[in-house]
Amino acid sequence: MMAAVAAGDAVEAAPETRRVYRALAARRIAILTVLLICLVISVAADMALGPARYSLSQVISAVLSPAAVDVQLRVVIWDIRMPVALMAVTVGACLSLAGAEMQTILANPLASPFTLGISAAAGFGAALGLVAGVAVFPAAVEYMIPINAFLMAIAASLFIYGVSTLRGVTVETIVLLGIALVFTFNALLSLLEYLASEQALAAVVFWTMGSLTKATWTKVAVTGAILVIVVPLFARKSWALTALRLGDDKAASFGVNVRALRLETMLLVSLLAAIPVAFVGTIGFIGLVGPHIARMVVGEDQRFFLPGSMICGALLLSVTSVVSKMLIPGAILPIGVITALVGVPFFFSLIFTNRRRAW
Repeated sequence: MMAAVAAGDAVEAAPETRRVYRALAARRIAILTVLLICLVISVAADMALGPARYSLSQVISAVLSPAAVDVQLRVVIWDIRMPVALMAVTVGACLSLAGAEMQTILANPLASPFTLGISAAAGFGAALGLVAGVAVFPAAVEYMIPINAFLMAIAASLFIYGVSTLRGVTVETIVLLGIALVFTFNALLSLLEYLASEQALAAVVFWTMGSLTKATWTKVAVTGAILVIVVPLFARKSWALTALRLGDDKAASFGVNVRALRLETMLLVSLLAAIPVAFVGTIGFIGLVGPHIARMVVGEDQRFFLPGSMICGALLLSVTSVVSKMLIPGAILPIGVITALVGVPFFFSLIFTNRRRAW
């Protein structure tokens, strides 16, 4: 009799559980939709601002009907400002997604390509090609800069992965290791800057500050292609990545190959971090703050956390691009400087607001 009552209660509870889950999923989809709308507005504002300012209606007309607007407006929007605006979106999405998955596989709230030295390693690889003409992969000299950045980022990622698998290694150890890598590669980069010619030095400074001003349609296409390749791979592993947040033992009991998942994720993170660095330089805190915002608004479920992190990172960098054009009239500040100035206090607020939240 008691078993029958319990079974009846379970049957009655099942529809209620499904209703609550559907309501939660609908809420998360609504949040993602609002964030996406904000991103579209930010991109439009980014294209409207500059030495010559245009209204949002002019920008929309130039985007939707380029043949119907004057030549100057069409050239400014399509050839100059749209690549920059879309580069902010793709780079922000890449960096935030990389940070989100690093935080997931390392169970480390401070993990990101910037804080763990992967961006610094990629920047050093790019500087090797710019200053010394050294190709880490000599068979493709014409693509020396992005390949150098990618291979150095992979080397740093594999080093971090290898250390993280050692017995007794804690989250604090990984953070300290990342800080050590940042200082090491920054020191090597400073040495290259000291030895560089004036022309090479100017190019290296571009990487250290981070800038979107040299964005082109080709670079936008490459970073967009990276997302097209990587996102489905992460989406396919979304259940395993969500299970990993419960701990290695729990994930393994569900049939997840934890070591293989971590290695695959680190390789994909290297790709996400290296290509943007090779094109726009070192941009910090997007990969750190973006995932935290996404986690706060949509939770840990990778089906929502993955797109949420991408949208938050893209929105952050797009808004930063807008701010970089507004601070000093007629000048565009390096976007890496703005992300640091905005990101540090914002991340402090995250720490103090969520200091009691367990990881």
